[in-house]
Amino acid sequence: MAQKIIITCAVTGSIHTPTMSPYLPVTPADIASASIEASHAGAAIIHLHARDPDTGKPSADPEHFMQFLPRIKEECEAVVNISTGGSSLMSLDERLAPALRAEPEMCSLNMGTMNFGIFPLKQRFDKWQHEWEPRLLEATRSIPFRNTFNDIETIFKQLGQERGARFEFECYDIGHIETLAWYLNEGWLQPPLYVQFVMGVLGGIGASPESLYSMKAAADRLLGKNYEFSVLAAGGMQMRWATMGVVIGGNVRMELENSLTIGPGQLAVSNAEQVEKIRRVVEELGYTIASAEEARDRLALKGRENQSF
Repeated sequence: MAQKIIITCAVTGSIHTPTMSPYLPVTPADIASASIEASHAGAAIIHLHARDPDTGKPSADPEHFMQFLPRIKEECEAVVNISTGGSSLMSLDERLAPALRAEPEMCSLNMGTMNFGIFPLKQRFDKWQHEWEPRLLEATRSIPFRNTFNDIETIFKQLGQERGARFEFECYDIGHIETLAWYLNEGWLQPPLYVQFVMGVLGGIGASPESLYSMKAAADRLLGKNYEFSVLAAGGMQMRWATMGVVIGGNVRMELENSLTIGPGQLAVSNAEQVEKIRRVVEELGYTIASAEEARDRLALKGRENQSF
């Protein structure tokens, strides 16, 4: 039997907007509650973004993060993973500010510059709660998400080498795995690597069995025994490909960041509802869920006591 399955949950992200679901966490209290509930439902890792509590717009203000991080740490055991992605409209300095302030155990790290197209979501709505929502979506038609080699190395230095964070390496295509392997071979990184196969985002690899097998084969060839992987897929493909990822030896990421539904045409009422569903599926397949402490041990994390919140 495979190792216990690590569940990651990204409770709010920066893709969806308040108009799209009344259940999307926006305020610090919302984000803290959603994180704690997801942890209690079985998520070992909580992947965190922040939002402006008044408008719901994605925020990289460290003060917004510090309004929910201490409560999450106090009320659950989950690994805190702070995004360095933010949104494509933020500068690198803005995107790194929350993690530099909080010094978490983990940070996400997109392994390359890419077109990150969420503008098709704009077609689904005629009325918006906030003016920024359609403008942010449309901006992704012309503005790529930037992570140059220099950007990636800055993140390695400032968060990894200087502050002891480990990374959730977000790979949206096979080229991102090639880049990750190059940094491993050049001595920038030490295993174990935690690689997130991200599927179904416009501009990245599609959500199909062939795509997943290709990502896994590339990682096996390039990273060997130095990595573990997890699978997430955008939109309605989330549950299907997470399950397939478990079957071929991976972990899962389940959340409102990348999918607002719990079933076809049915909005999820919480992140915990999604985590509970994948947990049922995983356990009925005969697997066991990893605790936060087990995830810390497997991923060689520095420990929750070595954070700055």
